[in-house]
Amino acid sequence: MYAYLEGRITEQNPASVTVDCGGVGYEVNISLHTYTKIKDKETVRLWIYQAVREDALTLFGFADKKEKELFLLLISVSGVGANMARVILSTLSPETTVKAILDGDAKRIQSVKGIGLKTAQRLIVDLRDKVGKTGLAAESASFLPELSEERQEAVAALVTLGFAKTAVEKAVDALQAKNPDLNTEDIIKQALRML
Repeated sequence: MYAYLEGRITEQNPASVTVDCGGVGYEVNISLHTYTKIKDKETVRLWIYQAVREDALTLFGFADKKEKELFLLLISVSGVGANMARVILSTLSPETTVKAILDGDAKRIQSVKGIGLKTAQRLIVDLRDKVGKTGLAAESASFLPELSEERQEAVAALVTLGFAKTAVEKAVDALQAKNPDLNTEDIIKQALRML
């Protein structure tokens, strides 16, 4: 069982990364959340979950332990596999996912492609108590920033252009976290490169 991989990034895209560890390249599936955290780095440490099936051995990597912890909680729910959990963490940030579970916000969870009402409700019922006992719950409460006018305008413009709202919000939030002083036009230009 792997705990983490640390090495040089040789290839990466929003869905996977290849990490060279002592001359061996490991292909690791990642979420968009992890991708935004590691995309400008040359070397990386990824916390690993190894999924073993009859026909495949797949590695899933996370930029931090808390995202991995949430991933493990998600896959503990009946009907949610490793790939579905990765899609959830790519569509919603870990903090947003935790907040949706704690608030019982099934609609927010249903915004993830492939998740219906029953699965969203099962996630809420099965994980509400478990998530409440982790450090993730406290972080999610302080995560959601005040929605600036620039953010609202940029999100509205990008959604009008045809991009998915959840992906747009994630890109805009990441940009504003790095540089809170960006104006609406700059946010839109930079977000278009990310989407």
